[in-house]
Amino acid sequence: MTPADLSRTVLHAVRRAVDEDALRAPVPARVRVERTRPGGSGDYACAVALQLAGPAALPALEVARILRERVAAEPGVGRVEITGPGFLSFTLDAPAESDRAVLAAVREQGLAYGHGDALRDEIHQFHHAREVRAAVTAQAVFRLLVAQGARGRTTCEQAPDPDWVRLGVTVNAYGTPPTPLTEIRPVPAGATAGELLERLGPDAARWGLLRAAGHDRAALGPELLVQGEANPLFRVRYAHARARALTRGAAALGFTAEAVPYGESPAEPAAHGASPAAQAANAAPAPYDRAARPLLDLIADHPGVLLAGARHRAPDRVARQLEAVAHAFFDFHDSCPPLPAGDEKPSAAHRARLAIAEAAGTVLAGGLSLLGIRAPEHL
Repeated sequence: MTPADLSRTVLHAVRRAVDEDALRAPVPARVRVERTRPGGSGDYACAVALQLAGPAALPALEVARILRERVAAEPGVGRVEITGPGFLSFTLDAPAESDRAVLAAVREQGLAYGHGDALRDEIHQFHHAREVRAAVTAQAVFRLLVAQGARGRTTCEQAPDPDWVRLGVTVNAYGTPPTPLTEIRPVPAGATAGELLERLGPDAARWGLLRAAGHDRAALGPELLVQGEANPLFRVRYAHARARALTRGAAALGFTAEAVPYGESPAEPAAHGASPAAQAANAAPAPYDRAARPLLDLIADHPGVLLAGARHRAPDRVARQLEAVAHAFFDFHDSCPPLPAGDEKPSAAHRARLAIAEAAGTVLAGGLSLLGIRAPEHL
């Protein structure tokens, strides 16, 4: 069960309680679940009972009890606890099954993983200055909102800069709008689109303009072109390219990805004449679950980050998420190589690791696409 699945499950429980007249309150448009903070209970937590307590004219603890029995009966939910003044804390069924569901969702949805319809009833209109950072930010926010089902348009105070097209920016109209629109005014870049394109090119320029929060100055120096791990943009794109290279390497070795549960990888015989080390590696599942956990958690959290980036008009949140995924990918890759080495033969552990690596690559490509940045297959 993914976080989005759990959110829908809780919302379904609220609807059931209302339909059964156990709860008299308006059903919210959405229910937010978050990962439990350090020291908390369970895998995820939700404050919906506190949200409904007032409209239902019941104590939050009573609302939580009403919802608890309904959520606990749903498949994929192992345990539901009530903590504090009325928070619901959820422990999901075996982590392996939850992980496998997340990986299956990434494989099925591809670059659209994390897109949804949570904002399908919203219409937004954004107005921005004739300034490159404002234009790029408005376009990125618009992409994030559309990915969550919203509709909208962007307008500019004056005729757009022709160079914006090379940065992927389009403007629906310009001039003073007849009615006040939501304004997007990040700290100006201090350079024109033409200057940034000449110095950095479109991808690095967009990353530099979007990576910093709107109230901070954008870093637009030559460090964005450094081909090394100190450059976050290079690291993100290189992680994607490496994930794609792993898929090609696995195909050359004759195997593909498979999301098998942790600790359940079947032992496979080593190739005839393999070294003792290779035999030991193939005789039992590799202990890669601990190294994979941060990466799997980030992949599972990706839909929530995209939704938050849309709601808060904050594409910088998506950029930081991609940096975290890339960092976790390399930690996982180095600890648990998805491809066999030497005289090892491909095992179930390798297929499971490859599934995780491929999912990470898909998340990175999808996130870069929403920011209007290319994700090369080769670097």
